[in-house]
Amino acid sequence: MSRVKRVKKTMDGNTAAAHVAYAFSEVSAIYPITPSSVMAEVIDKWASEGRKNLFGEKVRVVEMQSEGGAAGAVHGSLNAGALTSTYTASQGLLLMIPNMYKIAGERLPGVFHVAARAVSTHALSIFGDHSDVMAARATGVGMIAANSPQEVMDLAAVSHLASIKASLPIVHFFDGFRTSHEQQKIEVWDYETLDSMLDHDAVDRFKQHANNPCHPHLMGSAEQPETFFQHNEARNVFYDESVDIIKGVMDQVNESIGTDYKPFNYYGDHEATRVIVAMGSVTQTLEEVVDYLNAKGEKVGIIKVHLYRPFSTKYLFDVMPKSVKKIAVLDRTKEPGSLGEPLYLDIKAAFYGQKDAPIIVGGRYGLSSKDVDPAQMLAVFENLNQSEPKDGFTVGIVDDVTFTSLPTGEKISLSDESVKECLFYGLGADGTVGANKNSIKIIGDKTDLYAQAYFAYDSKKSGGYTRSHLRFGKKPIRSTYLVSNPHFVACSVAAYLEIYDVIDGIRENGTFLLNSIWDAEQTIAKLPNKVKKILASKNINFYIINATKLAHDIGLKNRTNTIMQSAFFKLADIIPFEDAQKYMKEYAHKAYAKKGEAIVQMNYNAIDVGANGLIKVPVDPAWANLANDDQKDEKYIGNSFIENVVKPINAARGDSLPVSAFIGYEDGHFEAGTTAYEKRGVGVMVPKWIEQNCIQCNQCAFVCPHAVIRPFLIDENELNAAPDGVKEHNLEAKGKEVKGLKYKIQVSPLDCTGCELCAQNCPSKEKSLVMVPLEEELGKNEQENADYLFKKVAYKDDLMNKESVKGVGFAKPLFEFHGACPGCGETPYITLITRLFGERMIVANATGCSSIYGGSAPSTPYTTNDEGKGVAWANSLFEDNAEFGMGMNVATETMRHRIEDIMRNNIDSVPNALSALYNDWINFKNDGEKTQEITKNLLPILEQNLSAPGVKEILELKKFLVKKSQWIIGGDGWAYDIGFGGLDHVLASGENVNVLVLDTEVYSNTGGQSSKSSRAGSIAQFTASGKPAQKKDLGYIAMTYGNIFVAQINSNASQANVIKAIAAAEAYDGPSLIIAYSPCIAHGIKGGLSQSGGQGELATKCGYWPTYLYDPRLLKEGQNPLKITSKEPDWSLYEEFLLNEVRYNSLKKTNPQHADELLAKNKADAQRRYRQLKRLSLADFSDEIN
Repeated sequence: MSRVKRVKKTMDGNTAAAHVAYAFSEVSAIYPITPSSVMAEVIDKWASEGRKNLFGEKVRVVEMQSEGGAAGAVHGSLNAGALTSTYTASQGLLLMIPNMYKIAGERLPGVFHVAARAVSTHALSIFGDHSDVMAARATGVGMIAANSPQEVMDLAAVSHLASIKASLPIVHFFDGFRTSHEQQKIEVWDYETLDSMLDHDAVDRFKQHANNPCHPHLMGSAEQPETFFQHNEARNVFYDESVDIIKGVMDQVNESIGTDYKPFNYYGDHEATRVIVAMGSVTQTLEEVVDYLNAKGEKVGIIKVHLYRPFSTKYLFDVMPKSVKKIAVLDRTKEPGSLGEPLYLDIKAAFYGQKDAPIIVGGRYGLSSKDVDPAQMLAVFENLNQSEPKDGFTVGIVDDVTFTSLPTGEKISLSDESVKECLFYGLGADGTVGANKNSIKIIGDKTDLYAQAYFAYDSKKSGGYTRSHLRFGKKPIRSTYLVSNPHFVACSVAAYLEIYDVIDGIRENGTFLLNSIWDAEQTIAKLPNKVKKILASKNINFYIINATKLAHDIGLKNRTNTIMQSAFFKLADIIPFEDAQKYMKEYAHKAYAKKGEAIVQMNYNAIDVGANGLIKVPVDPAWANLANDDQKDEKYIGNSFIENVVKPINAARGDSLPVSAFIGYEDGHFEAGTTAYEKRGVGVMVPKWIEQNCIQCNQCAFVCPHAVIRPFLIDENELNAAPDGVKEHNLEAKGKEVKGLKYKIQVSPLDCTGCELCAQNCPSKEKSLVMVPLEEELGKNEQENADYLFKKVAYKDDLMNKESVKGVGFAKPLFEFHGACPGCGETPYITLITRLFGERMIVANATGCSSIYGGSAPSTPYTTNDEGKGVAWANSLFEDNAEFGMGMNVATETMRHRIEDIMRNNIDSVPNALSALYNDWINFKNDGEKTQEITKNLLPILEQNLSAPGVKEILELKKFLVKKSQWIIGGDGWAYDIGFGGLDHVLASGENVNVLVLDTEVYSNTGGQSSKSSRAGSIAQFTASGKPAQKKDLGYIAMTYGNIFVAQINSNASQANVIKAIAAAEAYDGPSLIIAYSPCIAHGIKGGLSQSGGQGELATKCGYWPTYLYDPRLLKEGQNPLKITSKEPDWSLYEEFLLNEVRYNSLKKTNPQHADELLAKNKADAQRRYRQLKRLSLADFSDEIN
């Protein structure tokens, strides 16, 4: 076969895998999970566009309700004779394991493409390691490891070809994020070449053997002890043969494209005495390290594992140098309690009994995408140089507890000399990452240069900080580690210079570009001395651009990305700027055309002004001698955990924390309320209170997603001690209950994200809240005012009815300053619930957006009241949240039943005062407020009567005296799909739990995939051509049980109704289900989330989201339990609502006729549901009286 010349394209590992999987798949069963979701998304997109596979057909893509469901669909599809693939990671792969045993046992040729990711243990991690694939290694599937996006492209083909030829299911895996999301310029298969290598006879044999009524047979029998064992052993021969079949396919691929893939590949000196064995992206870094050491005269090498299962000692020893004396085996996983990690034990076993076997040691590295740089790999080789190398080592951390870690030297870059390294700091959702992806594609696809990009994020949603690591060079780039010595640094947020080490690693004579809202002179005055010292000592070319102002002037609001990208191309001198400008506009049109011509034109303007707005700032050589900045008086000082763990992590210095930092926190718990110490200052514009316009409605506090705006009632003593800004700006509180108190609305500017919702939703005739620059409010000491009021003034929530919008606003929110997107539509509901019940709440939170902004270390936004009581929050998994919450409630109620038993058994043997309180508690034990009052009176009397029978036992259980408010919170992906079975069971159980479904109608956390909550015609990932099916009616399903309290609510339609519904649900002695309309960034609301109030109001007004209450208690009175709480819809507004959102209007642009059909179906579905709701609400229930 003559060598095929392949075209080069820039793509990430996920897209490379999908490109090949599409070719060989007739069916793809999909379900989203980070970091694998992109594979499924592009498969669905290509199918919607009509792309043909090798068999001349579009791939049939089926989205399932869970990974377990996807694996079942894969199994069934293969059983029926269709070549099938799926894509997953982490817990998703674990859910597939039962089916993988079956698929392997039945010798079915399916391929599982896995972006390998950490499995949740003491904490969830969405980042990469091999703990998931190692958990699947005993299933009997083949396992092929790819080490780079290019290898993903090539070995995905090996996986599919070999799976078919060997009748063996194969897990094709690569490092999550490091490879799945790394953008590289790679060679791409054409489908004709793949087809020429496909064993069509094997495909025919597979299809002929498929279970079919034309030639039926039984699969999946129940087998008895007499035969199961030997039947299982009968497959051994096929595993023995499969190794050579896979090797043969690798040879076939090598012949086609000139590669040298083997089950194990050796790289290094052929007389090496020290060898590292590893698999995954680390092998790319190891190649650089091997070249570096061998150039210095050392004799070292690496063995790259490609075929992990079946494991072949024959092919291992074919490439292992005979000269080897010492071997280090690296595992990117941890197997607690074992003698070593899996690959290490396999290599040890391979050498067992061999004469003169080398010394073999093993170690762990890179868990959860911990960066793995050359210095760490040099340390591993240095360890092998010791007379007694450390075994069971770790590298890349400091283990000062069990002392497993290897010492490492300074960070170095071993990239090729032609490589230019760049580092970009951005703000989540400002478009920096998207712009850099375009830059990589421009340089990779439009020039002869190679390009690499990798993106790192903090734990926040949009509004967090991002780092884009870019490299450009003349040769393929092997540096699979973060950029630490950049030639070019760009920073989109000037405040980062105070928080992060933005330019510490910049190279001599490098370039630094800063987005600054100040002119050159003011910028110099604002720069920290540590930054000036680096600029001068390294002779840096320093430029500024006011991208913030330019973006606002153009109409792009906070999206500075295109301007900064244009400035980068002007300064970086990688390709001629005129070419870059042309290509940027080409990509801008491609990216934004579906959002309308106006958006495209804005980005064209941004490209033009980005180059023209640059200002070079002179660097004074004398800066090199400046003293370090004076330590600013730290206002927000916490305990040792805050200071020694939380703050370093928030400053991006978590890598340096030793193991001992987590002593006392080994179980993974984090202390409550850490977000109060962050003070990120990410809101460019923040609200200013104009007191003379204020009507004291407290609606601003209700809508604020981050609880940064709060109303206060201030008494005379508090006012006397207050800062001047509080004394000078307050009002007489309105209302007889609050007479004599002062009223003030206070914003915490440094915690505000600038979403504008408060200003947009302020109902006063003349706005009492207007957006002004952050600096302006800080200059008026508004942060000092906030610090005083938030911490020193009592939250007077007992003066007014707490179940009113105004009254609840005075309660302290026990959920604050989290990392949700600015303008998030979910979080106001959670904030409200904590205001109502926070001091006695227990929350089980499904994995998803609400778990990430609710509990992403080190940020813990759930906090406590002045008594130290607050929300007990926990996350288990995605799929089991309802059961997890039910388990919490069962445990709590079990303890409370014990208290009741003790009281009943001793009620006649204790003093009268206790006996009366016991009686009260027994009668009101399920009433939250009453048990709080009774407990306050009961505890001191218990302490006074320790000798009375049962008293000590009750005191041991005192934390269970107050009725807990058990909440089960999650998104629609959990409630409608993966967790629906468990949710249905928990609701049917009758347990007194409250379920809050934050319904965004998409999988928001994993990138906006369609769920069964999504509606007809909506464009989302997995429904690229518009969802054909209607929305599942979760509320109606729950109502059929008859004993579940159900509410459908919308905070933008009626805040009062929301409070009423939540209070009634919590008071209901049984299961309750609240479905909350939640605007999301994924909806693409016209004007952004700042306009979500009006759009949300329109949702209910037009009939898209009617609101209602279903209260089963009314049944016993013969009344109708269902009440529609919204007004009769105005259906004429329906299309206006839909077309205000990109998820609906984008289909109108690309396929108007199809869009009209689906959007008409959307409206018809809504009208049918409303008619159904109305019929039920008008029904006569008088015959239901018992």
